[in-house]
Amino acid sequence: MSESHGQQICTWVYEPPYNIYGFLPWEQMRALEIEFGDPKLREEQYISVLTATGELAGFAQIFPMSNVSRLGLGLKPDLCGQGLGKSFVRTVLQETLIRRPESPVDLEVLTWNERAIRTYHQAGFRITDEYERRTPDGMRNFYCMVYQGTQQK
Repeated sequence: MSESHGQQICTWVYEPPYNIYGFLPWEQMRALEIEFGDPKLREEQYISVLTATGELAGFAQIFPMSNVSRLGLGLKPDLCGQGLGKSFVRTVLQETLIRRPESPVDLEVLTWNERAIRTYHQAGFRITDEYERRTPDGMRNFYCMVYQGTQQK
């Protein structure tokens, strides 16, 4: 992910209830060196997903944990709800499996986010756990979804 892509992502505004997925302004992200505002993390863990014409369509964090690669995904807000999610997730998954072929792949999703859960399921992920964890907005319920290697239509 380039710095300019990070700057663009910080301007994205999602409609409620998805607005919780927005980021701080770029200058704050960079000053605090959080997420892709940290140049080292941006280089090691973040990727940009581009359209066929080279426009930024989304991003992913491939976070290496001790026994799994955890994904964090973000699709550009004006592309959400257009049926692009499954191909977006598959693109990120393909890159993850190239970078860390020995590692299982999982992700976390808020239990209320049915649109994302449906997309992840179609891309081959299955719910394996449910738990509560702290977020900037307080305690929230999450599913852990693990890639099972079979993809649904």
